[in-house]
Amino acid sequence: MPSPAAPAPFGEGGGPARPGPARQVSAARTRPAGSCPGGGGRQRGEARRGEAGVGSASRRAMRRRYGPLLTALCLGAAFPLLWYAAWQGSRGNDLDMYQSQLLELRQRLLYAEKENKQRSHELSSALDEIKHIVAKRMNSTTNHTDDMKWKELNLTRKLPVHLTNMYYYLPHLREYEDVIFPNVIFGQQRTGVSLVMGIPTVKREKQHYLINTLHSLLYELSEEQKNNCVIIIFVAEVDAEYVNSVAESVKTSFPREIQSGVLEVISPPASYYPDLSNLKKTFGDSEDRVRWRTKQNLDYSFLMLYAQPKGTFYLQLEDDIIAKPDYIQSIENFAAKQSQEWMILEFSQLGFIGKLFKSEDLPLIVEFFLMFYKDKPIDWLIDHLLWVKVCNPEKDAIHCEKEKAKLRIRAKPSLFQHVGIYSSLAGKIQNLKDKDFGKNVLHKTHNNPPAKVDTSLRTYQQYTLGKVYKGEDCFWASAPVAGDYISFTFLNPLKVEKKC
Repeated sequence: MPSPAAPAPFGEGGGPARPGPARQVSAARTRPAGSCPGGGGRQRGEARRGEAGVGSASRRAMRRRYGPLLTALCLGAAFPLLWYAAWQGSRGNDLDMYQSQLLELRQRLLYAEKENKQRSHELSSALDEIKHIVAKRMNSTTNHTDDMKWKELNLTRKLPVHLTNMYYYLPHLREYEDVIFPNVIFGQQRTGVSLVMGIPTVKREKQHYLINTLHSLLYELSEEQKNNCVIIIFVAEVDAEYVNSVAESVKTSFPREIQSGVLEVISPPASYYPDLSNLKKTFGDSEDRVRWRTKQNLDYSFLMLYAQPKGTFYLQLEDDIIAKPDYIQSIENFAAKQSQEWMILEFSQLGFIGKLFKSEDLPLIVEFFLMFYKDKPIDWLIDHLLWVKVCNPEKDAIHCEKEKAKLRIRAKPSLFQHVGIYSSLAGKIQNLKDKDFGKNVLHKTHNNPPAKVDTSLRTYQQYTLGKVYKGEDCFWASAPVAGDYISFTFLNPLKVEKKC
């Protein structure tokens, strides 16, 4: 019985295979050794899938390896494009800003050019003025070196309106318009104070009193009082060597007061004084005395004009006086209690010492002085000014004195005493004393710290060292010899400092 036919194997194409030996050989060649007939298709399919899987894994690995690099390259290529786009976007704003800055710079340059032209014009005017001064100097036969220096330093100064009349009374000043401004040797140009004190000083043949006068004025002033006053020393000489010697003496004795501005030292330009050689003699005075009092009037006038804008009140003093310790407070109190209009408050009955003026009245007073500076002494001129202001020619002298007393008010006791013996007028001895000043105090009380005092000096009577230390009396000793001593042993530690 024939065997049942076996299923036909699939060929390479997937169709039924034809029987025959050749086909078998072919099939045998295509099958690998040890493989089952009919299993080659699956093997090849799996191989293809394996090759496909390997390729896919390889591509994934390549993407992981080169992906970031490609991303970086793309971003690197895109960055210039993005920057260019952003730059193009901001370019418009930058241009607007640059245009605004250029416009502002152009306006500044135009303003600077305008200012430069103005400064050039001012400089040209100043140079012309200097040339004019130099030409005047070259044509003059008189030595005006000091005036030249003054003018060159003060080319822009102009006279206040109230001083223009000076040229009528001192016509020689018309040639030197700036000579009414002083040479300031020392000073801080302090202004805005309550009290300005003026002290004119001149060369004396024998004794000088200026430093002692300043010690008396400054001795017991508080810091508040020092900050609210200024003392002007007017060295009324044109000898530069003498002026500088006085200034140095003041600076050496009062360095702190010079530095702070409490003290100022000034002098007049050489051309301020007119020719005083041919003055008319009046009232029986000698030629020297007439010249002395005439120059004195000019000195007071110069000093008052300089002091006028510095403070509220002006106090006229001299260089040979002493003051009571509380003089500033006494002046303030007396001035404050005046209920009527006044022109002069007098704190001494002698001459022109201790006369207080309102600074606003000084221009009028100075102009009156200059009208008659060659005719009468300064204290007489003050009295005449009051007469002109308030006296009625149709009434008697008693009425006139009563009216003048309303403008000229006397304070008692006096706050200043004249101590000089040798006058600034050569050969003149004067023992003038103000009886209303009272007795000169021989000692001034100090608030001294507790201490043990001792001395080897022979004490006279009851005037012991212990009493003077306590402020009870003065110390008086006699017959001192080499090696004598005065000892103060303080009971508590103290800080000691040098004040001047």
